[in-house]
Amino acid sequence: MSERSDSGSTQRIDLHSHTSWSDGTTSVEELFAQARTAGLDVLALTDHDTVAGWPELPQAVADSGVAAVPGIEVSGEDDSRSVHILALLVDPSEHSELAAEMASARASRVERAQRMVELISADHPISWEDVTAQVAGDTTVLGRPHIADALVVAGVVPDRSAAFTEVLKPSGPYYVPYYAPSPLDAVRAIREAGGVSIIAHPGSVTRDDDLPLGLLEAMVEAGLDGIEVDHREHDDTETARLREFARRHDLLITGGSDFHGTGKPNRLGENLTAPEVLEEIEARATSGTRVIRP
Repeated sequence: MSERSDSGSTQRIDLHSHTSWSDGTTSVEELFAQARTAGLDVLALTDHDTVAGWPELPQAVADSGVAAVPGIEVSGEDDSRSVHILALLVDPSEHSELAAEMASARASRVERAQRMVELISADHPISWEDVTAQVAGDTTVLGRPHIADALVVAGVVPDRSAAFTEVLKPSGPYYVPYYAPSPLDAVRAIREAGGVSIIAHPGSVTRDDDLPLGLLEAMVEAGLDGIEVDHREHDDTETARLREFARRHDLLITGGSDFHGTGKPNRLGENLTAPEVLEEIEARATSGTRVIRP
């Protein structure tokens, strides 16, 4: 449910955001302070392939009065296509299959980033040191956004968005793939970890091509719980198509800002999720991880 269609809702719920533990620019504390200013009641923390920010959530909730949904944006890959899945209310145990897959993805991201910087540096004035200078700390999940920030600092591009469309796009000469599980394996691992799986922005207009319908169907068969229908990278046609697909397959429909701080133009609360959907997410989760409320 989008912000525009959610005017009668008693709660404002945003189920997609990032901090500097991955590729956002704010701390967990700052994120939830901004969520309060934006008038949100509930916000999901969904950093890429990590739960490193989760221990900070109880204090952030207490300080802001905004409830937190502990989550992850899990990286998947299908036929060279990047497919992201929001994993909400999963067990954060290090011994799960999901944790093992995320650890492999994080390690591969670093190797891939180093190779991309080698390629880019032949044509543009950036180094690996320039990239690591953009990372908040040793446990930050390093990725293409940090290369983008280095390109901005070097004056190669004006902002992150331009970096992704001009230098870092998958069809470009500098792109290097990295390990990520298949979306089907990711969905199964999320379920095994007691969580709820929502495919993130599957119809993004920034993709080189659309995710095939057959992949979405297979993810449903694997246990996919829902689709992030309302997202700024979905145009009206794609939003309508995804909403109809979700209804046809009885999937949960969510909305989220995909907030990254100053890293993207996305605004907290620009797309929202209906309260009854969050209630269903809580009912489906079997991990013991719960929404953290003030």
